Amino acid sequence: MSESFNWHEAATKKWDQNVTFWSEKSRSMWRDGSRAGIIPFMKRYMPEGSKVADIGCGDGYGAYLLSEAGYNVTGVDISPKMIEQAKQMSGERLMFTQGDLAKLPFAPDTYDGLMAINSLEWTEKPKEALEELGRILKPGGRLCIAILGPTAGPRQNSYRRLYGEDVICNTMMPWEFEQLASENGWRSLDGYGVFKEGVKEEEIKDLPKPLQQALTFLWVFVVEKQ
Repeated sequence: MSESFNWHEAATKKWDQNVTFWSEKSRSMWRDGSRAGIIPFMKRYMPEGSKVADIGCGDGYGAYLLSEAGYNVTGVDISPKMIEQAKQMSGERLMFTQGDLAKLPFAPDTYDGLMAINSLEWTEKPKEALEELGRILKPGGRLCIAILGPTAGPRQNSYRRLYGEDVICNTMMPWEFEQLASENGWRSLDGYGVFKEGVKEEEIKDLPKPLQQALTFLWVFVVEKQ
């Protein structure tokens, strides 16, 4: 990465430019697409009424659904324009603020739970970003985090790094995240895969987890802060 490249500025610019595109996709992803199972999954591990932050909330629709499910939710995103869009969502248990995952604007041990869907891959230093998530989470708190699988099209955002170009998508494999988490104070509780069309889950359910993960568009984890 070139010395003059500013990850924060580049990421902010990209997501500011993507507000319209993202908002058009977001609701379908959360309602009946790749993210439809996430909040029901979280409800198994985070009690209703918990104080939860949606880290990388985008247009805020996922945070809105969390609040509708009974959580007290703060959505945070690096993009000021995404936050402007998100603030159009309304709810008694819902608020939004601008902030960078690398340096979140919250005190230590603030939240009972966190949701971070495809946001860790968009940080310059994922290990430090994961530590930042741990900083704002109470001991024993839980993080629901989704990592793009090997078959996910958005991984193309990191492709140009092979040409030595600066990119802001720091992709990792689901099993790499799992190892990173286990080495840095987190305990894995559960997870499930979202598969692309053509993969029949009944045919792969008996495969070892790494082989299942190799076929995914998305892998969703719940990990616990130790």
